[in-house]
Amino acid sequence: MARNRQAGRAAIPEVPFAAPAGTPSGIEVTTLAALRERVPATRLAAPQRPEFHHLLTLTDGSLDHTVDFTVHRLDVGSWLWVRPGQVQQWGDLTGAEGTVVLFLPGALDSATATASRLDDPHAPALHRPRTAEAAALSLALHHLSREFQDLGQLPLEVHTAALRHLLAVLVLRLSHPSTVRERPARPPDSAFLRFRDAVEKDFTRTRRVEDYAHALGYSARTLARACQAAAGVGAKEYIDRRVVLEAKRLLAHGDESATWISARLGFPSATHFTKYFHQRTGRTPIAFRATVRDRAPG
Repeated sequence: MARNRQAGRAAIPEVPFAAPAGTPSGIEVTTLAALRERVPATRLAAPQRPEFHHLLTLTDGSLDHTVDFTVHRLDVGSWLWVRPGQVQQWGDLTGAEGTVVLFLPGALDSATATASRLDDPHAPALHRPRTAEAAALSLALHHLSREFQDLGQLPLEVHTAALRHLLAVLVLRLSHPSTVRERPARPPDSAFLRFRDAVEKDFTRTRRVEDYAHALGYSARTLARACQAAAGVGAKEYIDRRVVLEAKRLLAHGDESATWISARLGFPSATHFTKYFHQRTGRTPIAFRATVRDRAPG
C-alpha cells in the first residue's frame, strides 16, 4: 500500500506508490482485510489524492467510496476505478470484503493504455458488469492475484512481464463499453470529443463557449447541441463544472489562499472567483474547504 508523504501539511495529501518489499515495482494486489490491518482506519477515511490507479471490487458487503466529491455505492460484483489525480475517500470498510489492485500508469504499455482509456479523465469511476463480463473480470483478477502471490516461482523479469500482461487483460476487460450498464445509446460525435479535450486543456484560460467554438471551427450552437446530446448539459455548464471540480480539488488539497487559487484558474481576482464558486455550489470556497476537512478524521 502507498505511504502518505505529506501528512500534516495538506488536507488531501498526494500519495505516492510504494510497492511491498521484494515485489516488482508498479503493481500491487491486496485485499480489503489486509488493508485494514496495515493502514489505520482514520487514514483510510481521510481524503487523499493518489498518484496511481486503484481498481476495487467487492466479494462481500457494500461500500460507499467518494471519488472527486461524488459518492459511489459498491456492491458485490461492481468495480470502482480511481485514476491518478482524482480525490478519493474510503467509506467504512468494516462490512466489506474484496480485492484492490494498485498500479502506476507506466505499468502498462502504450497500446494497452490507449485501448483502455487509461488517461481519460472523463472515464466513469463506477462499473457494473453484466453476468458474462463479470465472470471474465473475476477470472482475470484471479490470474493476476495468483501471479502476484507467486513471486519467486519465475525469474523476476518473467514474473514482472506476466504481471503486466495479466493487468492488461483486466483493464481492457473493465474498460470495454459492454461492462458499463449505463452507457450512452450512441458514442459522442467528434464535435463533443474535440470540445471536451479543448476544455480539459484550456479551462484555466477561458470559460467562454465562443472561444472554444472559434478555436475548433464550430458555431457555439453546434457545440451546445453536441454537448447536450453527449453529456446532458449545455456547453457553458460543462465548462463551469470542470472549473468547479478543479477548484474543489485545489481547495481540498492544500492551504493555498483564494487569491492563489483564483489566479491558478484564470480569474481576475479572488472576489470574482468566490462569487463564481458560490453561485455554482451554494458555498464559499472557505466553507467548502472546511466541510471537506470536517469529513476527514484527525
